[in-house]
Amino acid sequence: MTRGSDRLEYAPLGLIGVLTPQANTTVEPELAILCPPGHAIVNARLTSPKGTIEERLIDYIEGIDRQIDQFANAPLAALAIATTGVSYLAGRDAEDALVDRVTTERSVPLVTAARAVCDALSTLGARRIALVSPYPAGLTDDSVRYWTSRGFHVTEVVSVFEDIGAFHPIYALSADAADGALRSLDGAEHDAVVMLGTGMPTLAPIERAAGRPGPPVLSCVLALAWRSVVAASGGSPDATTLEEWVSAKRWRDRLRASRGR
Repeated sequence: MTRGSDRLEYAPLGLIGVLTPQANTTVEPELAILCPPGHAIVNARLTSPKGTIEERLIDYIEGIDRQIDQFANAPLAALAIATTGVSYLAGRDAEDALVDRVTTERSVPLVTAARAVCDALSTLGARRIALVSPYPAGLTDDSVRYWTSRGFHVTEVVSVFEDIGAFHPIYALSADAADGALRSLDGAEHDAVVMLGTGMPTLAPIERAAGRPGPPVLSCVLALAWRSVVAASGGSPDATTLEEWVSAKRWRDRLRASRGR
């Protein structure tokens, strides 16, 4: 793998290599909408034959170097792990060690979705957070422990998990499910709302929430896109730029075009 110094036709400002869970149908479409002109993504799949969500997440993190090797010598400006569950199960210290090791060994900054959310919340000055969770109960509890370990106070959790026999209980969720959960939090006391996971569609709910009074609404994919672009550009997080992402100002037109509007 080489650091992204080559000027690429479709990514003159930086190419981002994204690792996405094997059956996830949301990350690539949302990143295509979120990614600003001049940046682009190439995607590889995190794969595992394990039977449960938790087992697959552990398998992903244990084989992360093999997964990254799929990019070969592509001139990446940043690497992004598009799953938050691996961070919940690995824990804060192991996640930080992984980021430091991969960044050093590959000479490319590694961004995890969970740490991207932490950076976004810190940049916005948010400590009291409400969560919208698409996970089963056990993984939701793991996520609360993770956010608490990062210094955030979880004020409320709204679950949208529903196993209806679809191909995947998270990836088959609709944006309407997330939108309803957000509206149930109207008027609550928190600094920000985080829609968890990278499989639940979140951009339309974020766009609608941006037009209502209340705290900022983030999703893990939005935070990952923002932080990866910052890393690929060699910059530092700043609140003004992040607020433009959260307000949908930077990507609203691309979202509407993607939906034929």
